[in-house]
Amino acid sequence: MTSQTLREARKYEEASEKLIKKEERPSFHLSVRTGWMNDPNGFSFYKGQYHLFYQYYPYDSQWGDMHWGHAVSSDLLHWEYLPAALAPDEFYDRDGCFSGNAIELPDGRQLLMYTGVVRERQKNGGIYEVQTQCLAVGDGMDYEKYEKNPVLDEKNLPEGCSRFDFRDPKLWRKEDGTYCCIVGNRPEDGSGQILLFTSSNGFQWNYKKVLCANHNRFGLMWECPDFFPLDGKWVLLVSPQDMRPQGFEYHNGNGTLCLIGDYEEHTDTFTEECNQSVDYGIDFYASQTVLAPDGRRIMIGWMQNWDTCSLRQPDQPWFGQMSIPRELSIKNGRLYQRPVRELDTMRKNRTAYENVTVSGTVRLDGIKGRMVDMELVIRPADAADLYHKFALRFAQNEEFYTSLSFRPGESILKIDRKFSGSRRAIIHQRRSLVDSHNGELKLRIILDRFSAEVFVNDGAQVLTATMYTEQEADGISFFAEGAAAIDVVKYDLC
Repeated sequence: MTSQTLREARKYEEASEKLIKKEERPSFHLSVRTGWMNDPNGFSFYKGQYHLFYQYYPYDSQWGDMHWGHAVSSDLLHWEYLPAALAPDEFYDRDGCFSGNAIELPDGRQLLMYTGVVRERQKNGGIYEVQTQCLAVGDGMDYEKYEKNPVLDEKNLPEGCSRFDFRDPKLWRKEDGTYCCIVGNRPEDGSGQILLFTSSNGFQWNYKKVLCANHNRFGLMWECPDFFPLDGKWVLLVSPQDMRPQGFEYHNGNGTLCLIGDYEEHTDTFTEECNQSVDYGIDFYASQTVLAPDGRRIMIGWMQNWDTCSLRQPDQPWFGQMSIPRELSIKNGRLYQRPVRELDTMRKNRTAYENVTVSGTVRLDGIKGRMVDMELVIRPADAADLYHKFALRFAQNEEFYTSLSFRPGESILKIDRKFSGSRRAIIHQRRSLVDSHNGELKLRIILDRFSAEVFVNDGAQVLTATMYTEQEADGISFFAEGAAAIDVVKYDLC
């Protein structure tokens, strides 16, 4: 039975969507149907399609009481909106249906697990969000909330665990048929931890153990956990809040963390071996993965950062988009990411140059556009004379541009959008230490109308940034202090 709250949201989104022109949206990144979008939810493959739900407030382009938006795709690049899946309409989620996950049950139904939120006034006068884990079951279009919700609340938490920071469940089913679920939580030390729960049927849950504890190493609260096997290892992805930088590996504020290690399933013991950032740019958070039918592990993230949400003018009809889906692998103890191979089918109008010398500013015929897939190899024009700096500028006209700049002497790659047209004093640049030998660097740059995603050295690192430069700014130029040589292959993405 669809609630009045959900019916109203569905009616509103259907009408409001028509007010947004196709060319005012990203071309192949999923954006919100109308209003506000943040974290991806329930990224899953069900009934022959990829399903992606998302944190959603249809009534304004700023954060509000969270719903679940819903879209489906056959290729991860072209998305069809479905009616909103969840609305805050029960006593246990009346102030928000927060992030969660989706899996298929043995009987063919789809099970959603999400965080229900209720704002509670405390004795000191403050208001805190009580967070519990809830279920809904459906057919890929309509979902009915479980009559025994919430299925996990403060009674299921060990002593000292916060009932206010207890959110973002991730479900999976073991080969023996049992269910597991991890949830982000904050213990007494004010840091983050990931709790493991188990179930025989997906509906009745019991606390098992702390799967991984932060101990104040990487920020504070850990949000949006994901846990999966990959190339003989296990990967734990989390999004820590309030991080401090560690050299060039992590940035201030809200970031993304990858822990790679081993998992002993009989004892549910995860042993960390190495850690790294998931994305080294400005706008990437709250990633989720899905296991594709062909065995690929594919990740998507909210292509935004909580500290940069004022980048876009508040009178715009939509705010929020997802990253390009990325295929994951592990090489030499490191997480690698590459754009999904389906993107290759969108490539048109190949333009290529080899061994072009760049000294000062250079523009090349046929190299421009705002929906572009470009491969770029940079090296010294003279192996005995290292250039001082190389820069690529895009989304460029006489007034605006966003840039990638590389200083080979320091091996530092920087993305910078301060000249992209922004009127806000927010984060506009990030720097990353990359692996470069004698000034050689390999880049793949994916441009959509409002974003840039830069894959470094075949995906060893990624730098992501959004930008809202006017679409007429479609120039691309190259610049070097000293002399660099480049190979360029550029495609339009149609």
